[in-house]
Amino acid sequence: MAHLPRGDLWVFGYGSLMWSPGFSYKDKAPARIHGYHRALCILSTRYRGTRRKPGLVMGLCRGGSCWGMAFRVDAARVRHALLRLWEREMPRRVYAPRLLRAVLPSSRQVRALAFLADPTHPAYVRELDLHGRARLVAQGSGQRGRCVDYIRNTLHEMKQVGVRDPHLERILQAALVLRQDDGGSAGVCETEVPTPERQPEATAARDVLPQRASAPARRRAGRAASRN
Repeated sequence: MAHLPRGDLWVFGYGSLMWSPGFSYKDKAPARIHGYHRALCILSTRYRGTRRKPGLVMGLCRGGSCWGMAFRVDAARVRHALLRLWEREMPRRVYAPRLLRAVLPSSRQVRALAFLADPTHPAYVRELDLHGRARLVAQGSGQRGRCVDYIRNTLHEMKQVGVRDPHLERILQAALVLRQDDGGSAGVCETEVPTPERQPEATAARDVLPQRASAPARRRAGRAASRN
């Protein structure tokens, strides 16, 4: 990924980042990106599921457009925000970080860091019908909570910016029915969970530090990422 622009950094959230960014920011605003859409397409075995009972989380996929929340990070806090983001989003390298053009309500356009789903990654879900996705959502529960709550919160945040996703709403409703039928805990969905070799996050985080950062500063940031 190319170096980030100097100054403040905009980060585009379309899933849990919308309501729980996990980093300090000085401003936020609804934003829309074109050329990509939100999809429930990534197996989760940590935050919203386990290896035995994986959940399903969001990714940005090619085509269409996506409303989300853009966060403006102060230039002095960019490196810290990047380290937090890499720790959270990049352990399995299932996402590809990219700078995308985001349109704010004022029609102002900014370049925002977003995490795209990698369709070549083994955790990427391609062919799965609504019921199959609902089953994964119903059973998923991990370090950051239940998958049904993740979907519910995402839909709530979308509603706050004035958009709906009927397909995602149907998946949630089907998942809630499955949980009710199973007494609150959906049965195990027999899904092969990949175990890709973990890549070091430090190199990737260092690659997107602003150009003005000195070499010693980048090395310190890389060491901090390795410790996280």
